[in-house]
Amino acid sequence: MKHVARLLPVALLFLASSAVALEVGQRAPDFKLQGSDGKTYTLADFAGKRGFVLAWFPKAFTSGCTAELEDLRDNAAAIDAYDAAVFMVSLDAPDKNADFAKSVDAKQVLLSDVGGSVASAYGVGGLGGYAKRWTFYVDKEGVVRAIDTEVATDTAGADIARKLGELGFPKKP
Repeated sequence: MKHVARLLPVALLFLASSAVALEVGQRAPDFKLQGSDGKTYTLADFAGKRGFVLAWFPKAFTSGCTAELEDLRDNAAAIDAYDAAVFMVSLDAPDKNADFAKSVDAKQVLLSDVGGSVASAYGVGGLGGYAKRWTFYVDKEGVVRAIDTEVATDTAGADIARKLGELGFPKKP
């Protein structure tokens, strides 16, 4: 039993790191997530219509996540210039994400993946109930165009707007 107790952390780390990571060029995994606005969002909502961004964050009300949400709020006009839906996503409950958005007066919709199944499909699920801070850019055909695995919380909004332009996402008329 002592040996099992010593091997358990190693086995958990192996399982967490052996998850298949989503790659650029692959189809985005399906999702159905509740937003902080009370609506439910799915991959099918965007298929053939418009691209979207899923900006995963670890935990509502933490300093880095607050800085990230504030920067998305402060760069909302630049982001909204593009015909792409931009969401922040965490494993937090919908009501916690709604309170989090309100706490910084952000209009940004935050999506909730309470069970973590979508996080696992995107390769951002982590131990301890936290998602990795990664951002996925998906075109209107449902293909992953870019993955940012080194998100800077203090420039996240500006970086998303810049990346949408670089990737050629269409601007709103």
